[in-house]
Amino acid sequence: MTAHRIGFLLWPSTKPLTLALAEEALSTAQRVHPEVVYEVSFLQAEEPVDGAWRLPGSPWAGGLEGYRKLFLLADEPPAAVAPALAAALKQVARNGCCVGAVSAGVYPLAQLGLLDGYRAAVHWRWQDDFAERYPKVIATSHLFDWDRDRLTACGGMAVMDMLLALLARDHGAELAGAVSEELVVERIREGGERQRIPLQNRLGSSHPKLTQAVLLMEANIEEPLTTDEIAQHVCVSRRQLERIFKQYLNRVPSQYYLELRLNKARQLLMQTSKSIIQIGLSCGFSSGPHFSSAYRNFFGATPREDRNQRRNNNPFELTSAPAERG
Repeated sequence: MTAHRIGFLLWPSTKPLTLALAEEALSTAQRVHPEVVYEVSFLQAEEPVDGAWRLPGSPWAGGLEGYRKLFLLADEPPAAVAPALAAALKQVARNGCCVGAVSAGVYPLAQLGLLDGYRAAVHWRWQDDFAERYPKVIATSHLFDWDRDRLTACGGMAVMDMLLALLARDHGAELAGAVSEELVVERIREGGERQRIPLQNRLGSSHPKLTQAVLLMEANIEEPLTTDEIAQHVCVSRRQLERIFKQYLNRVPSQYYLELRLNKARQLLMQTSKSIIQIGLSCGFSSGPHFSSAYRNFFGATPREDRNQRRNNNPFELTSAPAERG
């Protein structure tokens, strides 16, 4: 019986959980149905970082031939791909190998142009940054995407969902169901499901008026609504709305809304090359000084200080950012 060769190309940031989920899904498939044979290899794309956990497998030695599927794994965006590895990845893709990525593994694939014109599942944390850097890729907020010969998962538990889909396509839904049952996976999630957990779970409350109000806030970041407008939309009085927020979130609506906008601003600040003024305006602040003051009061540093500190700590991030003018 011919083994189905699957390779996992690992960057130093790869987390143990990511690998454990991948290996467990495939080894369980072989245990449940011995006629299913996978030959799994782990290859290190770069030298491990000092102090990091030791990655399994051996350093990549120059060839990637013979794999039916090859996945790139990283849990932080790699800075660059070595020229020899880049050439090998492009060649294996040309040879018809199904090339995929998990979590930040989408970055090196996109950097090499191997995701141009494809759908790719990108973790919500990197959505803005990835979309700005790689406009030719159709970045989605799905758990995973299987678009022709590209298979990508956003990371976390979605690795298991992706591999169960792979098992179902390669060997049938019955095997995928047997593996999920063996691993006590409550249900097999579809790739098109969204990454973010339901709002009521994030809030720790199922109060319908609170959920409606926060959804309104999240949908109106650039042009914030007043508390009175929000109360009117959700059909309660301003006083009732304030009581609900105080009871469940321990803050008034205006304070929660401001924190929501500031957190969105920080995400854009760290992940995109937009100017500070652009970010402030896109998050509902009327002027640069207004944005800077609110940001400093909440985070303890101005937007420029926060961005510069992040750049100093992560010199490969935001390398295309223009000089700040405001």
